Amino acid sequence: MAESNELQARSTIHAGGEWRAAVSGATREILDPADALPFAVVAEGDEKDADLAIAAARRAFDEGEWPRTPATERAALLRRVADLLVRDRERLGLLESRDAGKTVEEGRVDIDDVAAAFRYFADLVAAENPGRVVDAGSPDIHSVVVHEPIGVCSMIAPWNYPLLQASWKIAPALAAGNTFVVKPSEITPMTTIALIELLVEAGLPAGVANIVTGPGHSVGARLAEHPDVDLVSFTGGLISGTKVAQAAAPTVKKVALELGGKNPNVVFADACATDEGFDTAVDQALNAAFIHSGQVCSAGARLIIEESVRDRFVTELARRAEKIRLGRGTEDGVECGPLVSEQQRAKVEMYVESALKEGAVLRSGGKRPEPSPQRPENGYFYEPTVLDHCHREMRVVREEVFGPVLTVETFRTEDEAVALANDTEYGLAGGVWTADAGRARRVAGRLRHGTIWINDFHPYLPQAEWGGFGKSGVGRELGPAGLAEYRETKHVYQNLAPKPVRWFAG
Repeated sequence: MAESNELQARSTIHAGGEWRAAVSGATREILDPADALPFAVVAEGDEKDADLAIAAARRAFDEGEWPRTPATERAALLRRVADLLVRDRERLGLLESRDAGKTVEEGRVDIDDVAAAFRYFADLVAAENPGRVVDAGSPDIHSVVVHEPIGVCSMIAPWNYPLLQASWKIAPALAAGNTFVVKPSEITPMTTIALIELLVEAGLPAGVANIVTGPGHSVGARLAEHPDVDLVSFTGGLISGTKVAQAAAPTVKKVALELGGKNPNVVFADACATDEGFDTAVDQALNAAFIHSGQVCSAGARLIIEESVRDRFVTELARRAEKIRLGRGTEDGVECGPLVSEQQRAKVEMYVESALKEGAVLRSGGKRPEPSPQRPENGYFYEPTVLDHCHREMRVVREEVFGPVLTVETFRTEDEAVALANDTEYGLAGGVWTADAGRARRVAGRLRHGTIWINDFHPYLPQAEWGGFGKSGVGRELGPAGLAEYRETKHVYQNLAPKPVRWFAG
């Protein structure tokens, strides 16, 4: 296969152990969002390519060795993959930067997290007991509950964290003994292609790992509806996730959906009582809202701040937001890259325009920056934006913007803060800032969100489950529950001394 920086078509569909072009021969240019110029060309698959990949995964599961490979051997392969990721960290971090627009340092951190996920699931599955014995009340009965791979898994990954989100699906699926077909976003497929190459290099049997590059309306839809698929895992927007669930319903396959959030970052005045506390809370509010240009499902896009410190806090927040260095992610000193596409930037601009018409006050940003040597004119850049005096009726407060836009709401009492934070149809994540340990636990317990950070924002642990409430989705990733998503449970009941039952005459 050609190197990723050569502008020529690549055979990026991998099915049954072979790399090939799309059945139709179609291709797609992959654009660098920093300058809108193509830097790679990949195969543009469709339903026919998805069918071939699913058939390969089905054969590998039903007839191949991987599902029956001992857990210790599966774990050893996952650890080899982690070692290869560490080996290729610089190359993959750079590729992730060019593909998704994030800074190279963010790309490197992503690769570290991917390697950690593979190691975590390797350790988890290798340390498990072979089954849970169930007391049947008789020495002649041996009863045990065991876990088995679920089968063929379809995985549809998003564009904001292409490799990290794919790895949260691939690593536990392989650890459990499944086969899979993954569809990366059609605009950010490069590092997922590279991961399949590493899986092959690590010795994964042919047909276990398959990838189809192509659009969601054809490839993604087929992966969700195909009767030979046993599970579909999707990370993305609410509208697309709803379509995935509907497509999967007729075959009653298992579905895992992570559909984003509109996440509150609640700051109490006591967290800002000292200069250090104030500075930390402001710094973390910037991090919560603007890392990767706000293109994060768990972004703290709603600042909910106690009224008594609001003016000072928002003034400093806006001042520092204006100093964030925008530019091409591969340039030294850049702190924030472009949005992933022109379509995404237009969406952000629409939300900001709508907010200003509805009465929001612009404190910083709100426009495209001036071009510079670090910011090519054609790049999809947008300034970090702080919108003050926001309220719940505004679209920008209710809906997921997925861009560098932070809205500000205020509260006076703890009850009001909780009510505002929970007043959303989403429920993915949220933050609480307070110096009062009792209040921290109390508020965290009342928030209806899948992850709550106290005096922090954005860290995740591979050992902890990741999921949400409400329209943020169903199912869990990471942690033991993430592994359980890719398994079926079987009860094996063995009678060591069978006797006639004599229920019926005869």
